[in-house]
Amino acid sequence: MKLAPQSIPYRALQKVSGVVLVIFFVVNDSARLGLLPAVGLAGGVLTVAFAYEVAYYRRYEYELTTDTLDIRSGVISRREREIPYRRIQNVDVSRSVIQRAIGVAAIDLETAGGSETEGAIRFVTPEAATHLQREVQRLKRGVESNQEGESSTAPEGPDEQLLFEISPRELALVGALSFDGRLIGLLVFVGSGSVPVVSGLLPDASAMALSGVVIAAVGGLVLVSWVLGAGVSFSNYYGFRLSRAGDELRYERGLFRRYSGSIPTEKVQTLTITDNPAKRALGYATLTIETAGYAPGQGGEDGNQAAIPIARRDRVYDLAREVESFGDPAFTRPPRRVQWRYGIRYLIVVSVLTSVAFGVNSLTGVDIPWYAAALLLLAVPPAAYLKWRHRGYWLGEDHLLTRNGVWSRSVKAVPYYRMQNVIDRRSLFQRRWNVATVVADTAGTSSLVGDDAAAVDIDTDDAVTLCDALTSRLQASLNDRRPRQAAFEWVDTEVVSSESVPEPSDTEPESGSDEVEPASKGTVSDSGEKPDDNDSGTDSTETDDSGTDAVSDGDTAELGPNASERDRE
Repeated sequence: MKLAPQSIPYRALQKVSGVVLVIFFVVNDSARLGLLPAVGLAGGVLTVAFAYEVAYYRRYEYELTTDTLDIRSGVISRREREIPYRRIQNVDVSRSVIQRAIGVAAIDLETAGGSETEGAIRFVTPEAATHLQREVQRLKRGVESNQEGESSTAPEGPDEQLLFEISPRELALVGALSFDGRLIGLLVFVGSGSVPVVSGLLPDASAMALSGVVIAAVGGLVLVSWVLGAGVSFSNYYGFRLSRAGDELRYERGLFRRYSGSIPTEKVQTLTITDNPAKRALGYATLTIETAGYAPGQGGEDGNQAAIPIARRDRVYDLAREVESFGDPAFTRPPRRVQWRYGIRYLIVVSVLTSVAFGVNSLTGVDIPWYAAALLLLAVPPAAYLKWRHRGYWLGEDHLLTRNGVWSRSVKAVPYYRMQNVIDRRSLFQRRWNVATVVADTAGTSSLVGDDAAAVDIDTDDAVTLCDALTSRLQASLNDRRPRQAAFEWVDTEVVSSESVPEPSDTEPESGSDEVEPASKGTVSDSGEKPDDNDSGTDSTETDDSGTDAVSDGDTAELGPNASERDRE
């Protein structure tokens, strides 16, 4: 299979458009050269790039074989890759506005165990991209069926079941409840005096006027950041839909750049339901799915994929149970004494802020209300209580659920069989309060950034009990998921039927003969069932009254003096 023909000029312009513009303007502005040399040089660069892309197009091929996706590419240096279907985790298709206009799509192949793209196909027609996406999943199911001993024919793709489609009201809420604080940090840095040109434009004014300017500037920054975050969220989740097809979730989203891909349910490590005070007040939440080392449609950087950008809280929980069926959690909170720990921590923060404000007032001579920071002391008790109230853990039948956070509260659901390690972690200050944190480590990327499911600040005795329970349930869940092995049975390779046993003779063998009368043994058939002793004519094993197996005298005589101990048994 080949790339789309319209990818030739598109790839050429992608690579050299910036260089062509620089060459054109530099040469055109030169006093010695002028317009014609600039056009000629820019045209030459475009011609070389176009010729290279024609050669690249002619030498690029990809093929779907029985068990691998083969990609052959390269003009000067040839490269051939064989990607087994069983390693392919996602086939993501993306289309920008320009790509949709010219009718091409980009394909990214992501494999398990890696956070980078294993293979990229640039560019094919949208129909070919959809066909490749579906065929890889179909052939992957066929390979897995062969490994399980089923029919070698790749099964047809399952029917899609629509799970969620974002409504205009929910899309508006996604934008309204989004906030991008990165712009605030940038503008604060610019106006802090670190950039002399900008800081020199700030007027000299009294403290009161300067305070008003600061308040107005902060308000403006918040407004601009909110508008920016709303626009980004609206663009990302426009037309979002989620469906289920067999053992994978399929999604589509995006306004300016359209994404479509899949989330294999067997790769799901953690489900995370998040909300903030605004979402909780309105009864909404967000569902995020973390896979093993890759985030479909998110650039593969953080391992998280927003399966549901926003929906009613009960609907989010119902959709989460479509992926992992956990029950209704009843969270166990930390002991109440940890509220004092949180209160002391917040008290230290407020004291530091008040001291810094007082120091600035004393050293600079600027009359600012430094004591205003001390008013934050009134918020310390409710803040400590809310932090305690929104923490907890719950042990379900097949899942561990944890809850943490106030401003950004997250409920994480982890299947027991997905756990890699169970960690009992205690800091110096936690040991003084006789509390600990139990972390359920998974193969997801959250473990790299310390965002695993964790039962925080629970009593040390409860932490030990929780670790033991998680370890035992992890082992039990792994045993349940392993294929059952058949019971071990001894099988005789040589079967002697009852008809082959010679009749007893009154004539004794000649002297010096080594001939020994063959022994009849119990046999096991090919089906694994042992025939009745009466049918085989063998010496059966008798069981005495004590429940032990006793060997008949005939068998003992046939073993001989040189028999091994195993034969004697």
